[in-house]
Amino acid sequence: MTRRCSPPRLRIPPSSPRSFPRTAAAALAAGVLLTAGCTGDPAPAPTGSSPAVQPAGAFRLVAYDTCQDALADLKRAAKAYVGPYGFGGLPDAGIMEDTAAAGARAMAAEPGAPKAAAPAPGTDYSGTNTHEAGVDEPDLVKTDGRRIVTVSRGVLHVVDPRTRRVTGRLDLASDGQDPVRWSGADLLLSGDRALVLLPETAWRVFDVAIPDRAPDSRAVPPANPDRISGPRLLLVDLSGSPRLISSYTMDGRLVDARQVGAVARVVVRSGPRLAFPYTGRGTDAQRLAANQATIDQAGLDDWLPRYEVTTGGRTERGLVECGSVSRPDKYTGTSMLTVLTFDLRAEKLGDGQPVTVVADGDTVYSNGPSLYVASDDRWQAVPRPAVDGAARARPRDAATEIYKFDTSGSGRPRYVAAGSVPGHLINQYALSEWDGHLRAATTRSDSTESTVYVLRQDGDRLVQTGRVGGLGKGERIYAVRFVGPVGYVVTFRRTDPLYTVDLSDPAKPEVAGELKMTGYSAYLHPAGEGRLIGIGQEASQQGRVQGAQVSLFDVSDLDHPDRLAQYHVRNSYSEAEHDPHAFLYWPADRLLVVPLTVYAARTGKPAGPPKGSALVLRVGDDKLTEVGTVTQPTGPIRRALVVDGVLWTTSDAGLQATDMSTLDILAWVPLR
Repeated sequence: MTRRCSPPRLRIPPSSPRSFPRTAAAALAAGVLLTAGCTGDPAPAPTGSSPAVQPAGAFRLVAYDTCQDALADLKRAAKAYVGPYGFGGLPDAGIMEDTAAAGARAMAAEPGAPKAAAPAPGTDYSGTNTHEAGVDEPDLVKTDGRRIVTVSRGVLHVVDPRTRRVTGRLDLASDGQDPVRWSGADLLLSGDRALVLLPETAWRVFDVAIPDRAPDSRAVPPANPDRISGPRLLLVDLSGSPRLISSYTMDGRLVDARQVGAVARVVVRSGPRLAFPYTGRGTDAQRLAANQATIDQAGLDDWLPRYEVTTGGRTERGLVECGSVSRPDKYTGTSMLTVLTFDLRAEKLGDGQPVTVVADGDTVYSNGPSLYVASDDRWQAVPRPAVDGAARARPRDAATEIYKFDTSGSGRPRYVAAGSVPGHLINQYALSEWDGHLRAATTRSDSTESTVYVLRQDGDRLVQTGRVGGLGKGERIYAVRFVGPVGYVVTFRRTDPLYTVDLSDPAKPEVAGELKMTGYSAYLHPAGEGRLIGIGQEASQQGRVQGAQVSLFDVSDLDHPDRLAQYHVRNSYSEAEHDPHAFLYWPADRLLVVPLTVYAARTGKPAGPPKGSALVLRVGDDKLTEVGTVTQPTGPIRRALVVDGVLWTTSDAGLQATDMSTLDILAWVPLR
């Protein structure tokens, strides 16, 4: 049963209801953007832990005076952070902690709230979900209405949606053992060019990160220290038979990428390439001293990311220049964050025009003119081993550091501002820039309370303009969505409060209304005319999940949000709950499509034959109507697209064309 609740500690005058903004269009204010320059500030005090929770604006951007200063500062910071077993207990914390964070996030299934990429006027194709209109995101499949492009088992396929046939193939693997065969690949598309993004594969990470731990070993270097181990970017020409034009590899791990027009921004994080000695003998203090000695012997090249570009059979290698590196006030020296820029119309990828920050990062948000990278240090907030009785303390709670880049031009971005907010983000949809202000919704684990912060740029700092807290005490955020001057926040533990937040006055944001119900929404999608779609899990009164649910909310009156309709499938789960790109809403036909997996009630195994399926619903003014279910011959359905009035569903095995009205199968296009 749905129950409307009054917001805690806030009295909303009944005579002044807020109306839902029918058009959330707003011109982004062009703030003053300053480049980071060399300063005479003293070197930052290296810290043995991440900064304690601080108010927004506590971080400041500066560049190094000289490369020698950069090396000295990096060494001091890294020596204060390193433990007896390396960074984070493993020789390469920058790489390994990222892997742990990704796994923990996937297991926690902290879902997001993407915005469907509505087709531009005059077009008849959907694309896949993106956060902001006009800012594309890498995904498993891409279309421009003329072609559908996807990668399956290391082979790029081009499908003509008119003839419904594969018109081109390109094998991206160098040999049968190439991990491209089984690793995932994402795509960006611009005109006749595709950029394939291949993340670093697991065996390559371990090859570099974990040396041979023989009991008598003193210093074991990586298996191949000269090989650049990191994400691969492939520029492919699609004008005829697909052909590889250029490839780019950089040390580190792929964080994410964004594309505006033909320009792609790719974010990579990397750690220092240090081969810490390992021995089964000695004390922790002796091991710590040996690790610090390794840092003392390192050069600046061991920190700066390397890159490699291959075009026309010719390979060029380079190193990020220390003059392109900036730092916040405090850092650990264990991670570097690099933003690369590529024009997909160029004849080769080039050096990527790298801009590097001595910082960590795991969340990327962009509205086009600005690109933000946020670092969530809760995954590193673990106790350090005591050394000779002296505990290496860590902060009680995590803070999120936010770095802003000016990407208003098509060339090298400028690193312009930084700030910090208490707590952690759920994903990129907890960030949104509107009318010159950045909104950030976070949850603090020490108090299990959520807050929406409003920040603005003041010189080279992101400073707090306003905040509203007290959301979901004893709960954590499951979904966030910002639409113009309004925010929607879902928290959950046993019930699902959907909060509406009035952000029209950045200095005085306030909770407008609250709606409580069982279960939770993991993803929120604006559907126009005061409507909001949510997808997540139904739950019992005790908070036990019971299967995927789709909800239709009326948010036309922010003071009194209401749920108009619910569609629940018991013992089921949708990939759209944790992966924003899996959700499709086609406004022209008010059609909602999400992948769905139904499990047997008792055994927990998939019910029925292992076929992929997608649930298709029609979204009415006040109801959700089942249109039917789409299945494919084999493999789970991962994505859905609309091209020329035809619903296309994709899996690793192939693409299927379906009539949008009858759901009759029009064609099956196998990819194997």
